[in-house]
Parts: sequence; C-alpha cells; structure tokens
Amino acid sequence: MDKPFSNFEIMTFAVYLLGGDSHYVDTEDVAIKANELAPGRFTWRKYPDQINIDNVKAFLFDARKPKNGAFLTGSGNEGWLLTENGLKFAAKHIKALKEVDLSRERLRKEDIHWRRSEKKRMLGTIAFEKLNLEGAGAITVQEAESFFRVDDYVLGKARERKLLRIMNTFGDDPELGHAVKTLAKKVRKK
Repeated sequence: MDKPFSNFEIMTFAVYLLGGDSHYVDTEDVAIKANELAPGRFTWRKYPDQINIDNVKAFLFDARKPKNGAFLTGSGNEGWLLTENGLKFAAKHIKALKEVDLSRERLRKEDIHWRRSEKKRMLGTIAFEKLNLEGAGAITVQEAESFFRVDDYVLGKARERKLLRIMNTFGDDPELGHAVKTLAKKVRKK
C-alpha cells in the first residue's frame, strides 16, 4: 500500500471502520481489518498468509501514545475505542483510502438500542433543558455529570471512557452535539 499513513494510523482506521467510535473493538478484529486495509503489511515475512498479532498490538499501543495523537484508548484485554482525536483523524482522512470499501459495519442490535435509549435519556435531562433555555452558565457540575451518567464515584479512566463513548457517538448529532461538547468541558474541569 503506497499511502502516506503510518501503521498506528492504519490501526486507527481499522478501529473506526469496526464501529470503535461507540463500542470497544477486539484486537483480533482490528488485526483482520488492518490487514484488509493494508494487505501484507502486518503479516509474517516467512508466513505471509498469517497476521502477526504481536505487531498489530504494538501499533495499537502506539496509537494510544500522546506523541502520536492519542487516537485510541483501551488495551488487549478490554478492546480499543477511538478518542476524540482518533475520531476526528479517521473521519477526516478515511476517504484517502480509495481502494477500500468505506461502508461502516452494521450496528449490533444492542448498539442500536443503546443509542436510541441514551439519546432519549439525554434529551430529557435537566442539563440539556437548561443549556437550551438559560445557557451553559446555569448548569451545575452535578447536572452535567448526570447528563453523562457519571458521579463522584466514577473516576479516572472509567470516567473518561464514559465521556468518550457519549462524545464519539453523539458529538456530531444535530440535536445533541452541542450539548455533548459543552457539558463535557464542564465535567472535565472538575
């Protein structure tokens, strides 16, 4: 493949195409998709029909590094999820992979149900109502946290994962996008 993309960027595209904006994607699924995007680039030299999973894991971990844009979060055990940076990068550059079928995989029934119910829940929150009527200044941190279903007991990586999942899924939504971005800033300041 003669594209100007690094190995960790290809991993980012693979996670994106597998729906990693809203749910964790398994390492082995990423390996297969990355090999489809860049045939032979992630295979063994001696056995070119076999994907080298150790190389794939190394490049996935490279995609987590801040010096590389911190495009992914996750691990081999939990799977991989796009960060805000990763989603922006993939969405912006995915069309450059012209020889690839760019259609996204269909969502699982569980994901469709989660998106529908989560959107309905967020549209009905006090934070969403106040944001539209009174502006961001009228919203308390607790109301913003309730919008994302986080509280004082959800800390660190778990807190950030919850925020990322909502932001990646609804950040461009015409009804929720502005609220998601605005309220995330308020929650992250705490």
